[in-house]
Amino acid sequence: MRIVIVGGVAAGMSAASRAQRFDPAAEIVVFERGDYVSYGACGLPYVLGGDVDDFGALVARTPGQMRARGLSVRLRHEVTGVDAAARTLTVHDRGAGRAVTEPYDRLLLATGVSPTVPDWASSDLAGVHVLREIPDGQAIQASLQDAKRACIVGAGYIGLELAEAMRARGLSVVLLEKGPEVAGRGFDLPSQRRVRAELEKNGVDVRCGTGVTGLTGKGGRVSGVQTEHGLVRADVVVVAVGVRPNTGLAQAAGARLGKTGAIAVDIRQRTSTEGVYAAGDNAESVHRVTRRRVHIPLGLTANRMGRVAGVNMAGGDATFPGIVGTAIFKTFGLGVARTGVTQAEADGLGLQAISVDVSSTDHAGYYADARPIQVRLTGERGSGRLLGAQIVAENHISAKRIDVVAALLHRRASVQDLFDADLAYAPPFSSVWDVLLVAADRLNRELRQG
Repeated sequence: MRIVIVGGVAAGMSAASRAQRFDPAAEIVVFERGDYVSYGACGLPYVLGGDVDDFGALVARTPGQMRARGLSVRLRHEVTGVDAAARTLTVHDRGAGRAVTEPYDRLLLATGVSPTVPDWASSDLAGVHVLREIPDGQAIQASLQDAKRACIVGAGYIGLELAEAMRARGLSVVLLEKGPEVAGRGFDLPSQRRVRAELEKNGVDVRCGTGVTGLTGKGGRVSGVQTEHGLVRADVVVVAVGVRPNTGLAQAAGARLGKTGAIAVDIRQRTSTEGVYAAGDNAESVHRVTRRRVHIPLGLTANRMGRVAGVNMAGGDATFPGIVGTAIFKTFGLGVARTGVTQAEADGLGLQAISVDVSSTDHAGYYADARPIQVRLTGERGSGRLLGAQIVAENHISAKRIDVVAALLHRRASVQDLFDADLAYAPPFSSVWDVLLVAADRLNRELRQG
């Protein structure tokens, strides 16, 4: 059995490891077009901000370590073509400057996503960047050495994390967002406004409802970002307006794409093409709350998908349970988290949803250092089903309470189930009635009245 994996980061290396454990006799080959495998891309902004010492700290396993375990890892090898009928790949060896044909019995496409680059950002000016891989982070770090003014275009998770990182380095930061508010994907207006207030409190110039039309440069380096409302001067620009799944190889193999634009897979990570699997940021998931197919590229999802694909390619039987859209990020002093669906998403899906907002402290108010925490809890009229939650906490660790709701959503639990949960209590950790329980009690009353 020859198992070939395209892509050597989260999903790809998880798949390789699981396949080898399940079938030690299998030949497993990983092709990675870049210079690194098995690293935590989510840590890139924290290296730039100084919370992590260097980019090397993000590497979990080196190619040498993987090879010592019997996995064939080939860096700087880009797969450029798939012949699904012949079960072969065309691979460009970037080091040797030649193309070779490689056979496979089972193929995993773990090609991830690429940053969306608008036409106006397609520039040869130095100082213009995206952030997806370690070399991107290294390039940004080099640009920041002599920079004083940064402009970040896009106020999603990456943009918000970069805003904090660049403020930590002493740069002035302008954050541009085309939409009406920051953190637009996955949060309702109360959470978005709280995040924006935190950014502005920490010196970030936030400009929402602002479209970008072009870049200006001087001496071959970027000098500003031209917007609908005028010029923003900048020594470094990072474009963080979104990502798109890398589906070219899947399409070449004849695999079907879903309505989201990502690769359609079944619960065993199989595509519509025999012998071809897909896992990670390039693949769709099933949302356990809505039962719809979604494309929500996140680290844990990619690793879970990779494990499932690895077992199945090696002859086992594993299934991916789906997701509930759980995400969390830190912006300055705030921890911000979400799971399930928001009120706005529920309305868009035609669900009869109600949300309540509760403010409290993250532990007993009389105990030292109690900090504010806000919870928005969403449930469904009639059924009483729990639909989702959002948390904004001034002690960012306290936002991890979101995991309680995420676990219940996986079991399609009710709001009453959350209220009945036997949560831990001691004054340094929570109030006797934790904020989640208070929110569940209040939402239950609203649902009964509704």
